[in-house]
Amino acid sequence: MVRAACILRAAFSPLTLGRSDMANSVTRDVVKQLAPGGKLRAALNYGNTVLVQRGENGGAPRGVTPALARELAKRLNVPVEFVPFEQAGLVVDALKANPNVWDIMYLAIDPKRAQEIAFTAAYVQIEGCYIVRKESPIKAVEDVDREGIRVTAGKDSAYDLFLTRNLKHATIERAPGLKETVALFRRDNLDVLAGVKQHMQEVLAANPDLRLVPGRFMVIEQAMGTPRGRGEAGAAYLRAFVEEMKASGFVANELKKSGQHDAAVAPPAS
Repeated sequence: MVRAACILRAAFSPLTLGRSDMANSVTRDVVKQLAPGGKLRAALNYGNTVLVQRGENGGAPRGVTPALARELAKRLNVPVEFVPFEQAGLVVDALKANPNVWDIMYLAIDPKRAQEIAFTAAYVQIEGCYIVRKESPIKAVEDVDREGIRVTAGKDSAYDLFLTRNLKHATIERAPGLKETVALFRRDNLDVLAGVKQHMQEVLAANPDLRLVPGRFMVIEQAMGTPRGRGEAGAAYLRAFVEEMKASGFVANELKKSGQHDAAVAPPAS
């Protein structure tokens, strides 16, 4: 809470601690920069079921990200409109094609994405893990980056971007989504399947011939963000909003409500 208030004090003065004070700090510039069309268009990545789940029978989306969008829209006093995407990479691609396609989004922080997006600090941390066949000689995360090892990953996902930068010897083969990466892993007899831990646990449940490699190859820091170039007032408000949502227990409660008990609330921004 103190950190959030400090951020806001720099952009919106005078302020004191508390939710009502933060709500009162919503200036015209904040609304104009975060909801320039008179509504808050929130991009949802349905490829990450830890953060968002489809509503039953076509109903309203569930999960921590739509909950955050609704709360932010309430603070801005504008309606919320969800803009659906099936993969993380498509969220960024859409922004490049049309800078006004969405106003806020929820993706993992990544240097490449940060060229287009002004990120907040993380609000949730999840793990990137590997799956291999039970008979695989790979016993640890460190065994993966070797000549001849072929890894499959979701195209333009946070872990794909990370592995592209960090794997020096293993090669990466990509498919557009989880089902497609599993199919590619099976069809081409690849060595390693990379993904979000919760998704990997789902794969293991359906494939008893596979096993999880102990440990993690990365911590995936999920954050909110807004398109760069719209102004600092909106970006600063969004950063402070995320800190308050973590400190107040809002994020933890929404994760619990959506059954995501393995996802961790990120620590306060440093």
